[in-house]
Amino acid sequence: MNPLNHVAIIMDGNGRWGIKYKNSRNSGHKEGLKTVEKIIKETIKNEIKYLTLYAFSTENWKRPKNEINYLFKLLENFLINKIDDLHKQNIRLKVIGFKNFSKKLNNLLKYSEKKTFHNKKLQVNLALNYGSKSELIHAFKNLFKNKKTLNEKNLNKYLQTKNIPDPDLLIRTGDTKRLSNFLLWQIAYTEIFFEKKLWPSFNENDYNKIIKKFRQIKRNFGNI
Repeated sequence: MNPLNHVAIIMDGNGRWGIKYKNSRNSGHKEGLKTVEKIIKETIKNEIKYLTLYAFSTENWKRPKNEINYLFKLLENFLINKIDDLHKQNIRLKVIGFKNFSKKLNNLLKYSEKKTFHNKKLQVNLALNYGSKSELIHAFKNLFKNKKTLNEKNLNKYLQTKNIPDPDLLIRTGDTKRLSNFLLWQIAYTEIFFEKKLWPSFNENDYNKIIKKFRQIKRNFGNI
């Protein structure tokens, strides 16, 4: 049975779910936040230590401004209303990506990271304004700036996922089979599952089915 230490999720399909069921993309984003809370709880039940959620990519800035503003307002409200609860559950929140948001949101993110820094039960990595290509370029620049030898070990030290183990399992919901510039370096040997359900419809049972399948896979890591 494969050990499972880190799950990464591309939470795709919020907007399509919203249009289909509520005639509003924003309604899908609001509903998707409920799924986030369910999956966090289920991750703890499965004794998984790291959960990385792709919340907003560097490419998502191309979306309509009102949708972007709504997303960030949702996040602000979530942090204001839920960070104490996450802290009580011994959950650490860490942001990966480039904090290029409003002063209010930047401060909320910094406060949330600081408040939960020492928590150990689960680390939730929130990928915000994250793009793997930008991350790698930034890492290479810093590696050369600091005159370090170019190798995997040194490059890992300059990634935004420094001190976070590579994902064992990557799930993408929304019936789309692509990686969308997410953790391209880190998922070299990650098991990838593409799920047809849109993110707001994804539930604990779906999650556990994938985890069960993952545990039964023979993982070779280049061996036979």
